[in-house]
Amino acid sequence: MTFKQMFTSSIGKKLVMGLTGLFLISFLIVHVSINACIFADLFNPDENGEMFNKAAHFMGSTVLIRILEVGLMAGIVLHIVQGYMLEMLNRKARAVGYDKPMGNVGSKWYSRSMGLLGTLLLLFFILHFSHFWVPARFTHQGLDIPVTYNGVDMHDMFGLMKVTFSQLWVVIAYIIGCISLFWHLMHGFQSAFRTVGVSNNRYLSLLNNIGIGFSLIVSVLFALMPIAMYLEWIG
Repeated sequence: MTFKQMFTSSIGKKLVMGLTGLFLISFLIVHVSINACIFADLFNPDENGEMFNKAAHFMGSTVLIRILEVGLMAGIVLHIVQGYMLEMLNRKARAVGYDKPMGNVGSKWYSRSMGLLGTLLLLFFILHFSHFWVPARFTHQGLDIPVTYNGVDMHDMFGLMKVTFSQLWVVIAYIIGCISLFWHLMHGFQSAFRTVGVSNNRYLSLLNNIGIGFSLIVSVLFALMPIAMYLEWIG
């Protein structure tokens, strides 16, 4: 397969989707782990987001991480573009439908709805980036007053989270985003491994179970963050 075919052929598009999907899964592991630092406040009321702010500062001030961030953005864009191109190819291939709807016999509903789920996630990412990534990297809106730990000034990302998640509509939007993420991962996790060549039924069964657990844990943890902030369980 040539480099051009990776981005133009159906098989190439699926391979790119699989590889970028695995990359984004690894990003989710890092992202949810860092964000989960906000729950340290549950065990130490005086913590007040210190662990999370330090972790966010490390991610934002380390050169290697910033370089990887560029790759992350490229991976997200590539995954979205190839996803929509595959969705159009699949719709064209299904132009002549079945005489009778197959329901979940042929595939699960979320497997057939990856285009819709992906669109909901894209809207969620735009909202999420505008709330946190853009202020942290460019505008510094809501981050005018820094916090200081061990003599080092840092953005108060924990404080920004509290302000952002004090709005009910934002919390609801994030919950919808997390539900979309769950169903997207339910198909995408095992599909990514299939695409890169995992075909042994025993391994596929294991990956399917791991995928269910991963999808549930990651999505629930992400959803609990705005909920916990809004209900003032932390902060």
